[in-house]
Amino acid sequence: MTGAQQGQALVLGMLLAGVAIVVFLRYFATAQVVAAKARQLHAVDAAAYSGALTQARGMNFMAYVNRAHVGHQLAMAHLVTLGTWASLGGNQAHQLASGNPPAFLVSMMFGEDHGAAYRAAKRAAGFDARATTQGELARAYADHDDVVRTVLTTVQDDVANSLPQARAAAMQSVLARNFPEFPVVHDFNLTVDHDKWPGYVQLHSGRQSLHSFVKDMAQVYRFLSPRDHTASNPWSVDARCPHLRHELRRRGRTELDASGRWQSIDTQSYHALRSNKWIGCYYREYAMGWGWIPSTSHSVMTGAHVGDAPADFSAQDFWRWVKDATDWDIVSGSDNPLANSRAAANRHRWEGGGLPDYIDVNRQGTDFALRFGVTLRHPGPQGLTITTQSGAETFFDRPHVRSDGKREYANLFHPYWQARLAAHTSTQLGDTGP
Repeated sequence: MTGAQQGQALVLGMLLAGVAIVVFLRYFATAQVVAAKARQLHAVDAAAYSGALTQARGMNFMAYVNRAHVGHQLAMAHLVTLGTWASLGGNQAHQLASGNPPAFLVSMMFGEDHGAAYRAAKRAAGFDARATTQGELARAYADHDDVVRTVLTTVQDDVANSLPQARAAAMQSVLARNFPEFPVVHDFNLTVDHDKWPGYVQLHSGRQSLHSFVKDMAQVYRFLSPRDHTASNPWSVDARCPHLRHELRRRGRTELDASGRWQSIDTQSYHALRSNKWIGCYYREYAMGWGWIPSTSHSVMTGAHVGDAPADFSAQDFWRWVKDATDWDIVSGSDNPLANSRAAANRHRWEGGGLPDYIDVNRQGTDFALRFGVTLRHPGPQGLTITTQSGAETFFDRPHVRSDGKREYANLFHPYWQARLAAHTSTQLGDTGP
């Protein structure tokens, strides 16, 4: 081979080597872009999941707040019931001390258990002071109402209003962990798109939407159930009414009125069966105990009562007064109208604002998850801007099937919100640009 031929071969070899180097550099650059994009995909997936997890925590927190709302309402129902029990006990202690009626008579007529219960009222002397407007039970009731209105409602509103910002902060924090070399003074170019959050939750009226739920929950507690019991003496009293007996009537009820405020009434009376030639058989009521806490200052007692019942009937027979001043049925009636009248005259109004407004899922949002998509544009190798997308959702899922087998729609009363990745709604999975 001549020298000229050797030189030509060297040139060709150099050209081939140059092409190989260019190809190698191109593949190296491409590999850098692919690696950067893979890293960015992992980062944006982690950020999207963290955003959905932040949403889930916020939704679960609001669910716990709603459950706390209901818990405080049930506590207030128990307190108002304790209030009327305290009033009844204090008044019954006074009646016991005055012997009207005497304890031995109650034992003789209705058994030792009822007599012992009546005598036990001695230990309740002064309890009625606890149920006054300034009493300790009323103060506890007001404290619960204050927590509902100044703490729970405010916190729930703050969580709902700040959730998008908390979600964005969580995603930025995750990206900062994945790209520690990125200057911390700058936020990542991350945009949220196809966001289902706006309008997903809304404020609901407690009086309209929470009323029936709280009433249903109150039925779980026997202490809040109707307290109606009638004990009858076994003796026949009068030939003109052989089917009637002396009665000991206990009446009580705790209710949630239409405005979402609790009220309670408790009474007990001894009804002595008597008769005369003018009206025949009738029941002479001896009020033993009473207590009424109305829901508002304008509440009207639904049970039979009058506003000006005499303190005693030494000046006029009971049956004559009933005939002249009332429309009570003292033959076949089953209430305690005289005790009701005493309770109405000694009512105690407790301060409370009723059922609060609360935040729950919009009805239109109960059939789909709380989804959003994210797009991240981040500087890559070779001066390229790499664009990646991801999606995530917060969804409601019970950990077990309901006992009644029914489907439960998404709501903010059960903290069953979870997070997971989801496909981005855009068909474009990612691209690169200069």
